[in-house]
Amino acid sequence: MQLPRLLLLALLALPLPAADSLPQAPEPELRTLLQRTVAEADSFSDRFEAEVWLLDMSTRLTRYLPDHAERLNLLRTVHREANKAGLRPDLVLAVIHAESRFDRFAISPVGAQGMMQVMPFWKAELGRPQDNLTDNATNLRYGCTILSYYLKREKGDLSRALARYNGSLGQYRYPSKVIGLWHDFWYVK
Repeated sequence: MQLPRLLLLALLALPLPAADSLPQAPEPELRTLLQRTVAEADSFSDRFEAEVWLLDMSTRLTRYLPDHAERLNLLRTVHREANKAGLRPDLVLAVIHAESRFDRFAISPVGAQGMMQVMPFWKAELGRPQDNLTDNATNLRYGCTILSYYLKREKGDLSRALARYNGSLGQYRYPSKVIGLWHDFWYVK
């Protein structure tokens, strides 16, 4: 009889977790937004995969895009365009992180535009001068297609493909940066 009483006293003596460390119910607005986003996410194999990936990536992306709706819309678009191009969505997030830090209006010193820093000459090459490279869907379609092409051209060598994408073939600073961000921050097993 004494052992259970001592055990109970020992358990009562343990400190309780801080209130801010306890799991909290998601905000109703975020829950509704996530439900709608999951329902519209057509590039996932099932609803559970969509919920898990979107929630995980949304949490990681919060520091760069604080707005729930903007963040989930971007993630859904990244997932769709990456899959269309045969790329891993988490790799595309690492490229965006390195290129623009998620600033859709970013313009490089050489004129590359948008989140994936696409050069505007591609619009003329494709006969689509009306395309807006600061529109995330357009920018991701161009960027993912270009990166996928270079990855195939380099027979799967990610470092060389990233260097081509960045216009720095033969140098490995940029590929190392992207791969580092991918492995340290965005990689999903």
